[in-house]
Amino acid sequence: MVTLNSADKALKTLYLGVVSEQLNTEINPLLAKIKQTTADVWGKEVRRVAQYGINGGVGAGTEDGELPIAAGNNYEQLVSTLKNLYGTIEISDKAMRASNNDAGAFVNLLNAEMEGLLKASSYHFGRMLFGDGTGILASVISASGTTTTCVDVKNIVEGVVVDFITSAGEKISGATGRRVLVVDRANNNFTVSGGELPSTIVTGTKIVVQGSYNNEITGLGAIFKTTGSIYGLNRSTNKWLIPYIKNNVGEISETVIQAAIDYLEENAGSKVNFIVCSSGVKRAFQQHLAAYKRNVDVMDLKGGYKAISYNGIPIVSDRFCPKGTMYLLNTDDFALHQLCDWKWLEGEDGKVIKQVAGKPVYTATLVKYADLICSRPCGQAMLSGIGEA
Repeated sequence: MVTLNSADKALKTLYLGVVSEQLNTEINPLLAKIKQTTADVWGKEVRRVAQYGINGGVGAGTEDGELPIAAGNNYEQLVSTLKNLYGTIEISDKAMRASNNDAGAFVNLLNAEMEGLLKASSYHFGRMLFGDGTGILASVISASGTTTTCVDVKNIVEGVVVDFITSAGEKISGATGRRVLVVDRANNNFTVSGGELPSTIVTGTKIVVQGSYNNEITGLGAIFKTTGSIYGLNRSTNKWLIPYIKNNVGEISETVIQAAIDYLEENAGSKVNFIVCSSGVKRAFQQHLAAYKRNVDVMDLKGGYKAISYNGIPIVSDRFCPKGTMYLLNTDDFALHQLCDWKWLEGEDGKVIKQVAGKPVYTATLVKYADLICSRPCGQAMLSGIGEA
């Protein structure tokens, strides 16, 4: 007979390991390439020492002259707060009771919930990798009734629960916890649950994942900036925090890619080992190769992914990579620092399945406390304004 205790045990012993592995390696090939570590985690923060420049204690001199003055490595401490990443499943009491005497039916029920969690987590964590940590999904042009028109709805998907916030980051009363029902990608609008949206939603209003504003991991959108601060350091006084950025590229070619790779090798001693771009840019590059009768080489990557390559470097397209953009990365400089791997959130009694107060449903929540750190931003490159195919 299926009970809450047996379901609790199944989540802890049968599902946790499999789900953790899939969330860590099968969300997308970029995440699979980035190492995950518990090193440099101190309390609620990540504090990683980064070296930049070179050792200065080297020089040439005369036979009986003075030796070079010692000048050790340059170090700075990168500091970031661990982000709280959650994934929740929900099972109704009715569904539990319906499968009480059928273990197979209950397993199917759990499998369906876990598959849904994996799909949602794959979407959100994949999106966070390319975000700037704010959690902003879209910018509003106008709103009417329950429909909102945006500049772009690329990051909006049916089922996600969103908050509408002002340009200053304040939640708009009556427009929080709305679930997306329909997305019209042709017209860049979407419809949400609930009543009519308030008139305070105006041009410039932002849409974020529920409760996530400024709480997401430090993605590529935050790393590839030239001003402001990152990891507690100001870019204006720490130029090594500024990546190589080339805008308005136009037509993509091997020469453009090689120029960025050469710059990183010559100025930062960095070797690109992973390239990620939008699908339109990947098609444009394949079109370029075809025009010059070049072969398209295919590589197998960790996690079962396949990629085309440039001089042995994999080129992968990602749905969340900004349009017309290509990132050239040395993934050895990246690490997802975490307090621990994925764990079930347990109550004082050690149980992971809990009844929602006042409701006939039970929930279980996966949690991970982590943030993405790039120890050498100057060793990374971004090409934007690329014509897509």
